[in-house]
Amino acid sequence: MVSPSSSPESPGRAPAAGPGSLRRIVAASLVGTTIEWYDFFLYGSAAALVFNKLFFPDSDPLVGTLLAFLTYAVGFAARPIGALVFGHYGDRVGRKKLLVISLLLMGGATFAIGLLPTHATVGAFAPVLLTALRLVQGFALGGEWGGAVLLVSEHGDPRRRGFWASWPQTGAPAGQLLATGVLAALTALLSDGAFESWGWRVPFLLSGVLVLVGLWVRLAVDESPVFQEARARAEARKEQNRKAGGSAVEELPLLAVLRHHWRDVLVAMGARMAENISFYVLTAFLLVYLTDHLDLSKQTGLNAVLIASAVHFAVIPLWGALSDRVGRRPVYFLGAVGVGAWIFPFFALLDTGDFGWITLAVTVGLVLHGAMYAPQAAFFSELFATRMRYSGASIGAQFSSVAAGAPAPMIATALLAEYDGSAMVSVYVIAAALLTVVALACAAETRERDLATVGEPAAAGEQGGREAAPAPGAGGSPDSAAEGTRQPVEP
Repeated sequence: MVSPSSSPESPGRAPAAGPGSLRRIVAASLVGTTIEWYDFFLYGSAAALVFNKLFFPDSDPLVGTLLAFLTYAVGFAARPIGALVFGHYGDRVGRKKLLVISLLLMGGATFAIGLLPTHATVGAFAPVLLTALRLVQGFALGGEWGGAVLLVSEHGDPRRRGFWASWPQTGAPAGQLLATGVLAALTALLSDGAFESWGWRVPFLLSGVLVLVGLWVRLAVDESPVFQEARARAEARKEQNRKAGGSAVEELPLLAVLRHHWRDVLVAMGARMAENISFYVLTAFLLVYLTDHLDLSKQTGLNAVLIASAVHFAVIPLWGALSDRVGRRPVYFLGAVGVGAWIFPFFALLDTGDFGWITLAVTVGLVLHGAMYAPQAAFFSELFATRMRYSGASIGAQFSSVAAGAPAPMIATALLAEYDGSAMVSVYVIAAALLTVVALACAAETRERDLATVGEPAAAGEQGGREAAPAPGAGGSPDSAAEGTRQPVEP
């Protein structure tokens, strides 16, 4: 990683993290998100490979897969709830504490899945337990993403924010790489009978060890200086209001987001559509398509995703660095248009049945996905004011997952069953790409925004005042500038 340059500090502002400190913060966010995504993706892969047989054995194979993906989607349904709860407290008490809680919840639920009895042992109670633990996973992940990317975004040099904030995003392919790698190793070493009997439990139980490592790293980092400064201003303003006989009640972060940043929430939700849907089609649905439609071995799909995830991990910081040079929107736009254009060639290459072409198909798809995923962390962080940033970024990211990532494998599987081919699945991905392009067209460029002052008016008593909105030409939206003149610095 390249060390950031230091930037001038504004008067009264908390100092930016130095290179060494920032690397520790990036490492803490990356390790945590890798573990959380490992847990989440492990479930998706297991749903495609064995959960249909172990928890829904009385169904037709494709119907059983649909039912397994339904429990997979339940985790997405819980993510908006996690976003609301973690966002609220993350904006009130800090990013770090909530990240520790999310890690414990996710790791505990994943470990417990590895201990679950199957349908053969407890009947219909088995999928009920599986669904309950999946809800806990989704709830935890709903709060994880916002805190992890904000902890990095709010530290360090703003000129390199896209690069540094993209590192927690690499936790997704790293988690995918880890989960797929463990599953690929087990399926290679074990017979199908042994894997379905007990081998599938091993990667879930490994989560307990990974959580201990994540906690050790995360507990060693400091709270965001931008958040600390915002809380200090809030306390000072409440004290002034008390002395003046006014209200000292702080506006709820959720209400503040809906009041001041509802357009930004819609932009974030729209931007997520192509990114979220394409990812789960390229990875989770891929396994179904190869095994159930093309009658290829599950090892072929797992190995292809394994190689592609390694490339995905490597290119995300490069896309993040590019967004620092040309802006968040152009890079994001390239990714959305790219996945829409690639989806038909993607399935054409899968249909060859050749491992090399299959790997190329997934790799190119994930590289294009990375162009959306890399700038997303900085882009969403720069949309919201500090006092509501955890809530705003989490709500925008996670509420869209209910309509995007949650049903994507199910919709793709249903389209495959109905039309016995990939054409309509490709149309589905292209429609998502068009939605994202529209959302980006409605957004402003955010690259030059100051996280400490975005959406805030000038504070009385500060020399020259605080920056209400980005300077002309810096990409600030008219809406943000208008809000900067009418909303309070801290409720």
